[in-house]
Amino acid sequence: MAWNEPGNNNNNGGGDNKDPWGNKNRGGRDQGPPDLDEVFNKLSQKLSGKFGGGNKGGNNNGGNGLPSFGNGGAIGLGLIAVVAIGIWIFSGFYTIGESERGVVLRFGQYERMVDPGLNWKPTFIEEVIPVNVQSIRSLNSKGLMLTKDENVVTVEMGVQYRVADARKYLFTVTNADDSLRQATDSALRAVIGDATMDAILTSGRQEIRQRTQEMLNRIIDKYDMGLLVVDVNFQSARPPEQVKASFDDAIAAREDEERFIREAEAYSNDILPKATGRAERLKKEAQGYTERTVNEAIGQIAQFEKLFPEYKKAPEVTRTRLYLDTMERVYSNTSKVLIDSESNGNLLYLPLDKITGNQQSATSSPRTSTSQSKNYNFEVEKKQQPTNTNTTGRNSTREGRY
Repeated sequence: MAWNEPGNNNNNGGGDNKDPWGNKNRGGRDQGPPDLDEVFNKLSQKLSGKFGGGNKGGNNNGGNGLPSFGNGGAIGLGLIAVVAIGIWIFSGFYTIGESERGVVLRFGQYERMVDPGLNWKPTFIEEVIPVNVQSIRSLNSKGLMLTKDENVVTVEMGVQYRVADARKYLFTVTNADDSLRQATDSALRAVIGDATMDAILTSGRQEIRQRTQEMLNRIIDKYDMGLLVVDVNFQSARPPEQVKASFDDAIAAREDEERFIREAEAYSNDILPKATGRAERLKKEAQGYTERTVNEAIGQIAQFEKLFPEYKKAPEVTRTRLYLDTMERVYSNTSKVLIDSESNGNLLYLPLDKITGNQQSATSSPRTSTSQSKNYNFEVEKKQQPTNTNTTGRNSTREGRY
């Protein structure tokens, strides 16, 4: 039967009954809970048996009432301690990425900075916080702001930044990213409040971007956040919806003005070089004509100077010679054919085609080459000359014209 079951007589000395502690009744007396010394003794014997040893001499309490584990138990505890120490050592190795820097805390206080690579820390004593110092981060600031001329405009600006000092980034301010967002909003509102509506929407966007970046850098340096602003982008600026159409028209007009100016500049850049070249060419031609005319005049003067002594010697001969030379030059370029009135009317046998051909070949030049392609009409005019009463023949003067 189970212990303390009804109907069970614990005093009958039956050998089958046991108490819940595993003790038998001896001498008809109930045994209470076992002594703690015996429990520790049994545990020590089991451990010594597993690790190859034991206390064969029984319990050796050393007279002080404490349990004894023996040599086997000490070895087992030593092995456990060695394994625990090995796990603790290996758990302290960690790696810092190439773009990161490690901030080491010892019992929650800043200790040192570690570079990228494999490092070690004592677990439960030091803590490492990796911080990426190369990646470019971004945030946007947007809001409804009041301008200098008391207009309302919605402005949106983006900021790109990175971590320059990991220690300052973590411990100088509570939250560096949120602090930078607030600083951006403050700087943007200050710059927008000092600008006019027209400048914000049209020509002053670049100046506003530069002023915002400068003010933001001053705020970051003052609070020593450990951040570096890489770039500030003016993304958009919109007027209120009630006046948006008017502002759109103003912006379109400004863009058309800039486009017309660029087109005029392009046209000017195209025309001015051509006009300058044409003027230079005309100038050179005029200079050449001047030099040619002057040289011809000088040559004529020299010719007359050489002719003048001969004219003094024989004026009549020289005058006749000059007249004949002049007439030769004049009649070489005329289209008239002169026939002597005493030619006895032999006009039918005059080779006019050869005469006109000789004239054309004699007067051909680069500037008269186009005249060869023209069709000329040759007209013969007959002029009646008065006849003498003693003759029956008729003398005539005929002229040919092109």
